[in-house]
Amino acid sequence: MYVVINGGGKVASYLARTLLERGHTVALIEKRREVAEKLAGELPGDPLIILGDGCDSVYQEDAGVGRADVFVAATGDDDDNLVSCQLAKTAFGVPRTVSRVNNPKNERIFNALGIEGISSTTIISRMIEEEATIGDIRTLAALRKGNMAVVEIELPTDRCVVCDKAVAELKLPVDCILVALIREDEVITVHGDTTLKPGDVVIAFTRVEHEAILKRALTGA
Repeated sequence: MYVVINGGGKVASYLARTLLERGHTVALIEKRREVAEKLAGELPGDPLIILGDGCDSVYQEDAGVGRADVFVAATGDDDDNLVSCQLAKTAFGVPRTVSRVNNPKNERIFNALGIEGISSTTIISRMIEEEATIGDIRTLAALRKGNMAVVEIELPTDRCVVCDKAVAELKLPVDCILVALIREDEVITVHGDTTLKPGDVVIAFTRVEHEAILKRALTGA
């Protein structure tokens, strides 16, 4: 497939690498020059990298969005993700748009507009290749009914209150479970002795009402 990704951060770069290694063709749109240059030097398979704003039709056209099978918005800003997906759908007729949702409360808005809004990188890559099973779908439905959410929280790179601590030592809210870490280009399954590092992206299951408490516990903010 031909997949265009808006964004060049940890989530986008991991997703791009995963898709490239599986034989798909990938283009990325990234507006930070230093990040775009880093991606060009690190990603396998010589993907097309466009320096520009993925919310601008000019840069989407440069990336070949009109012939893309899937458009993925993977920035850390839900507003940018929503705008870029809507542009890809309406201006270029992309048949499938998938978006990272940073705030689970926004997931309903994305889905109502026909955008597949999800918050786990691993789930994004599985959905793109349509490998989700009936069991996966039932699990996600049960989580929604149970008022649970999948959240992503990036640990600060300085003054990190939980870094260099084992997960078992952390005082997490009730019904909050850390599932995985994204560290650079690696996804790490979390165990009790897993040590957190600055800049880690933490993927967790939590009750919706405990999301803010979990964020404070992990970031101090």
